[in-house]
Amino acid sequence: MKQKILIKNTTVVNEGKSVLADVLLSDGFIQQIGTINIEPNYKVIDGTGKHLFPGIIDGQVHFRDPGLTHKGDLYTESKAAIAGGVTSFIDMPNTVPNILTVESLKEKYEIASKKSLANYSFFLGVNGENIDAIIKTDTSQFIGVSDDGLYFTKKGNLLADNPETMEKLFANCKSIIAIHSEKEEIIEHNEKAFREKYGDDIPAKFHPIIRSTEGCYEATKRAIELAKKHNARLHILHLTTEAETHLFQNDIPLQEKKITTEVSVHHLWFSDKDYERLGMLIKWNPAIKTEEDKDGLLKALLDDKIDIITTDHAPHTLEEKQQPYFQSMSGAPMVQHSLNCMLEFYKQDLISLEKIVEKMCHNPAILYGITNRGFIRKGYYADLTLVDLNNQWTVAKDNLLYKCAWSPLEGTTFHTKIIQTFVNGKLIYDHGIFQENSFGMPIEFSNK
Repeated sequence: MKQKILIKNTTVVNEGKSVLADVLLSDGFIQQIGTINIEPNYKVIDGTGKHLFPGIIDGQVHFRDPGLTHKGDLYTESKAAIAGGVTSFIDMPNTVPNILTVESLKEKYEIASKKSLANYSFFLGVNGENIDAIIKTDTSQFIGVSDDGLYFTKKGNLLADNPETMEKLFANCKSIIAIHSEKEEIIEHNEKAFREKYGDDIPAKFHPIIRSTEGCYEATKRAIELAKKHNARLHILHLTTEAETHLFQNDIPLQEKKITTEVSVHHLWFSDKDYERLGMLIKWNPAIKTEEDKDGLLKALLDDKIDIITTDHAPHTLEEKQQPYFQSMSGAPMVQHSLNCMLEFYKQDLISLEKIVEKMCHNPAILYGITNRGFIRKGYYADLTLVDLNNQWTVAKDNLLYKCAWSPLEGTTFHTKIIQTFVNGKLIYDHGIFQENSFGMPIEFSNK
């Protein structure tokens, strides 16, 4: 008889409630929730004083596999994710090569099957060069298509700057279209002005002025107009401005929304005040902006104009980050600490546990049509994370799991700790120890 896992006396945070209960796991699934008697073949985990969350679903990561594996790979970054309570992720297409064909997408799934400790899915990349091939394909087979990160490969790859390409895609695509929403024309104008004043060595504090509110707002407004025209399914990635939040609805359920958005954790955690201390380490695209933007994003998250929380986890080596402005790579690692960041906001009475679970677990599953994940329900995959809400620790180099071996959060003290993470019913992470011979599964989804 297979051993079953029984989590006893834990506070289950799920679907708007926190309830003391036992949870029984069997054959990869949640078998029972309630008061459960211990049987001889059960492995019993004492959840007393701990909180049990559904596993986090991170809807936007850059795990760098294939081709950029000096920064991170599907093994190292999924391991960091698991330690942070993230049990499933959706990875972006800006690898080497860019994932622009069904064949390269299949190859990426094959790599993940042998390396990823967490469950996985991948966006198919879309740009001006492969748009015709994409729209001839049955796009409902993809969890989504995206242009995110492809501008690093070549200028002009952002859909937001190509209305004709965007019209063609919106008129024909049967999956979610997830876009990086900045207007390159505005950014390039600002870059030119600052380059004339500072040369290549522009101070990091000017990054949010170069990649400005106007550049984001104009691109997002135009994309929403086109999506409405074609009744397309549009998702705006990593929203950064308070102004943009007013372009989104909160008067209908997420299941009925055709236009959705997200906030990445770093845009809630940092503001332009942090550039002086951290410099290029917090250079992201779109840029971290003002305290007012940070507060506006949290408000929009709480009132449901923003639907999900992601990390946009994007590791680079320290050497790649510590270059002058134009050479410094944009992005930073966050996936190991996203839940801790949000739980810190809970400690500060800024958000409830139930809302964190809604935005990091339930809503990503709803938004991407993910099957049997994101909730603590009987018959669902047993993707779970057990959290101690009263356990203080400090982020330091010796407890980082990223291949790039640094974090903009180094020196930050958190007051909560992820204790155990279960993936498909297996205890993969247990008080710092990993079961590394067990790999995740491809995420099943429906684009109906």
